[in-house]
Amino acid sequence: MLGGLGLQGKAALLDLTRSKEVEEIICADVGSDGLQKMAGLFDADRVTAVRVDASSKDPLVSVLKQGVDVAIDLLPLPLMRNAIDAAVEAGVDLVSTNYLRDAGELNRRAQAAQVAIMPECGLDPGIDLIICGHVIQEFDELHVFNSYCGGFPEKSACDNPLNYKVSWNWDMVLGSQKRDSVFIKDGRYLTVPAADQHKNDMIHNIDFPGLGKLEALPNGDAVFYTDLLGVRGKIRQAGRYSLRWPGWCAFWAPLKKLGFLSESPVAGLDCRVNPRQFLVKHLGPQLQYRDNEKDMVAMRNLFEGIQDGRNKSIRMDLLIERDLETGLFAMNIGVGYPASIVAQMIGSGQILRKGVLSPAMDVPYAPFMAELSLRGIAVNRKVEYSG
Repeated sequence: MLGGLGLQGKAALLDLTRSKEVEEIICADVGSDGLQKMAGLFDADRVTAVRVDASSKDPLVSVLKQGVDVAIDLLPLPLMRNAIDAAVEAGVDLVSTNYLRDAGELNRRAQAAQVAIMPECGLDPGIDLIICGHVIQEFDELHVFNSYCGGFPEKSACDNPLNYKVSWNWDMVLGSQKRDSVFIKDGRYLTVPAADQHKNDMIHNIDFPGLGKLEALPNGDAVFYTDLLGVRGKIRQAGRYSLRWPGWCAFWAPLKKLGFLSESPVAGLDCRVNPRQFLVKHLGPQLQYRDNEKDMVAMRNLFEGIQDGRNKSIRMDLLIERDLETGLFAMNIGVGYPASIVAQMIGSGQILRKGVLSPAMDVPYAPFMAELSLRGIAVNRKVEYSG
């Protein structure tokens, strides 16, 4: 476990300790104090805490060469490349929850070293890709492919104007509002610039069972995944969306236009601080969950197309809630558990291919979904036909 004491890392660590097949876990992080706070949640005899500086590759190589079968990278995104390079050099398979692009050269290196690198293996991306890779095989032609996911407080915890609290990294939440989104609409490519993310005609509401209306805003590159899955040819509509309680876009649209997410220092101040840094420090402490409050993660993957000459739609819904007994947020569970499950699949030989892999094509669907279900994460499927 690289970065095993972060929010998502603790969920993966707890899951690994619950597995009888896992003999030993090395929890490598910049500090080890967090491990003591988890005392009582698991059998600590199988966990060895190691202090490691992940800002360079060599310390990670040293950790991975300690008889490790498979590693999980839950380090911050800027350190992902160090983890991957260390895994290739040490000859250890690696699962990461981070995005990875332009993997051609890395794929060649990983294959030469006979190492599996499985990026994008968390919640979103992760669970969504595993679902998509399986479901698209049920269509002769796929016309619509929309993916939704988001985390937010339960209604009773919505006590601020944002109706939002922090279950992962607040700075990364703000950063996710500064990336372009690429869609397919009416068979044509459409880019929503980051500046317009909170005010564009792609924003809409969906009805989610048990929650009611959620606001969906564009956030991600849907075209990349239609290419990855080999379905772009017949696609008329494809998009990736973040989910929030209604009102999120109305709050952020004017603030973004006024530059509150800018990373340029504000002129006239005695110190160099930019608006985004200010929001991290000013709003972050005000958006924390109390111990008795739950966050929730909602995911929907929607597919429409043709099978055997008939119109067919498949809707796959997932809802996770915070575990108050362990304190793990729904977001932690949704990211950490899939990484643990897939790492164990690789370690046990259920996934054998080497090189840069993808959850969409390389994770066995039925065994993975069975493992999710054993952990109390149910994916509800609805199928409709017409014509």
